[in-house]
Amino acid sequence: MKLEEQFQYLVGGYFGVELLDEYDLKIYLLKDIEKYIIDFLNANPIKDFDYINEAKKIKDKLSEKEKLQDALLILNLMDVQMQVIFLIKKRLKKMNAKVNI
Repeated sequence: MKLEEQFQYLVGGYFGVELLDEYDLKIYLLKDIEKYIIDFLNANPIKDFDYINEAKKIKDKLSEKEKLQDALLILNLMDVQMQVIFLIKKRLKKMNAKVNI
């Protein structure tokens, strides 16, 4: 997987967690994800890449479902409470049920 693609799913995951208004500790988790992304970028700098502009594009381009799916990917890399993962899976399941109706 290219570094740009990894950056995209990390940022998409950040915005996916941002959607979880029902999670009381969301702000702390977002800070942890932000630190994870910064550490990733420090370890894997991408030449001639506009991180801020790309993050804005990702936020606008991805659907809510894609953001939540990306959140599952990044949260599996991090040591997070299972409660968060269950919230995301529950929300995705609810979204899928609406599509099938």
